[in-house]
Amino acid sequence: MEPALPPELPFSDSRRLIGSNLYFAGGGAVLEARVAVDPALITSWRQQVIDARAELRWPERPIVTRAHATGAQFALGAPVDQLYTATEVNEWALCAALALLGRAAEADLLAVLRDAAEANPSPPAQATGLAPEIARDLAFVRLKAVAAAERNPQLRALMDAARARGLPYMLDDTGVTLGFGSGARSFALDAVPALDAVPWDTLHAIPLAVVTGSNGKTTTVRLIAALLDAAGQVSGHCCTDGVFVAGEAIGEGDYSGPQGARRVLRDARATAAVIETARGGILRRGLAFSRADVAVVTNVSADHFGEYGIHDLDGLADAKLAVARLVDGSLDGKAGLLVLDADDTLLHARGAALASAGTPVAWFALDYEDAEAAGGRACCGVRGKEGDGRLVLKWEGSTYALGVVANMPLTAGGVADYNIRNLAAAALAACALGVPVATIAAVFARFGADPRDNPGRLERHELGGVHLLIDYAHNAEGLDGLLRVAETLRGRGSHRGRLGLLLGHAGNRQQADFERLAASAAAARPDLIVVKEIEGFERGRARGEVPGLIRQALRDQGLAERSLAMAPDEIGGVRHALLWAHAGDVLVLPVHALAARAATHALIGTLGAQRWQAGQPLP
Repeated sequence: MEPALPPELPFSDSRRLIGSNLYFAGGGAVLEARVAVDPALITSWRQQVIDARAELRWPERPIVTRAHATGAQFALGAPVDQLYTATEVNEWALCAALALLGRAAEADLLAVLRDAAEANPSPPAQATGLAPEIARDLAFVRLKAVAAAERNPQLRALMDAARARGLPYMLDDTGVTLGFGSGARSFALDAVPALDAVPWDTLHAIPLAVVTGSNGKTTTVRLIAALLDAAGQVSGHCCTDGVFVAGEAIGEGDYSGPQGARRVLRDARATAAVIETARGGILRRGLAFSRADVAVVTNVSADHFGEYGIHDLDGLADAKLAVARLVDGSLDGKAGLLVLDADDTLLHARGAALASAGTPVAWFALDYEDAEAAGGRACCGVRGKEGDGRLVLKWEGSTYALGVVANMPLTAGGVADYNIRNLAAAALAACALGVPVATIAAVFARFGADPRDNPGRLERHELGGVHLLIDYAHNAEGLDGLLRVAETLRGRGSHRGRLGLLLGHAGNRQQADFERLAASAAAARPDLIVVKEIEGFERGRARGEVPGLIRQALRDQGLAERSLAMAPDEIGGVRHALLWAHAGDVLVLPVHALAARAATHALIGTLGAQRWQAGQPLP
């Protein structure tokens, strides 16, 4: 017999999924198992879920188990008005399976389950006053009571009617929104109107794109928003810098999760929208809205491993591609377009499989022929020799030249490969949203010339004879691209400038992330690296811990101690680099916190006004 478990919860996390997610389309619940998982446990848990579902008279929905490097996740789909109940079903099913298999004492499981429920009760469970049970008959009595307390038949009818009309929707803890932007109307969950009281003729969708990926999300979002504006729309967008509607900032900070999407899509001014969606929001709660016209996945690179059961690139690709469920038509029968990088091996393989299953896919790549060879509905890439290459778009059977790549400001003279990819992805997304090709070409010819077009991303400044590159570059791949641009600014021979680099990372990364970042930095052979603390990004680590780890990783890469410096914050790192610089040098300044970026811009403005020259003191 298996040894008995200690009296603790057999799961470390149990949460609702409010929308399409890593596991399936639509909402439900997921828990992270804390116990050893094998086929017997999976089979038993699954059967308990099926039995509970039958008792509750729920329709059939997906039941999914996902194994990963440190455990397994158990997920089940549920009706839109039964998501709290779904967590209760999931927790009971795992506990009941463990008890049936003799892997834990039922009394111990019951005790810890009741303690947890008392400490953190769900609203419908609290309303019943009934404590959790393990024994099947008693458990089903309680689950039926919890389901009845949560049940909202008017909400379910409302959302069924919206789907029948092809209306998109959003759901959160307090309300439901039908339609988006200028065609949206929101209702409190406890005041859902009768169907004949809904102003259906005023509700509608708006052109909507969602963008995810490891790098380039914010730039691609801003590009698509600029294209929509140029086409006459009033765009709203959210990203890691904030929420913006009609050119106005209505929220500052990282809004790449569900909250940002809701703020954009509930703003009545927006006639079109672009939503940046980071992996964290997808994994925690699922996607906030039901569908999009186009979903872009920029790329998949090693980052954020170790959270929510994602430990490798395969898992990360699966998480990012949850956005494909927004465009595959599975929820309302209306398919959109999935835009993927044909040069990304994982995305290429998964995109081909999705296309075979019926999802409309378009491809972008650095080389137009590679994008075209992927065989999608449309494609975009560069055709022609270096320096004279043109960005070419194939859309609905016709081919269009969008301009010489080197003349597009965002490409830094054609050197910034990653922004060429962002331009190609944005072109495909814009076409899917109805932007004319001529408008796309016109915007690409100017976007990025003004630093205000894309603040904090590949900003180029010349100050007192020193070249400055300000960017977000938050992982090794992003830093690689930025350093390639820096290399072109250093000159040749006796006039070759030195390279200075500001380096830091967020505290929720793993040791391997710090090592990859250090390896990328070391490969550029910089003359100075200032290792910084990023204020507000400690994320569970002690102050100074991340800079110390990065410094050691740099030393392990062979960087000499004389070329390393430490800064207590980002603006301190910027100042140190400026004081070090000579005329002709290049400073690569990945600045992440918004306050630090604002302080950096203010310093550059002050120095410019004073006609500061390299080698002079700073104010």
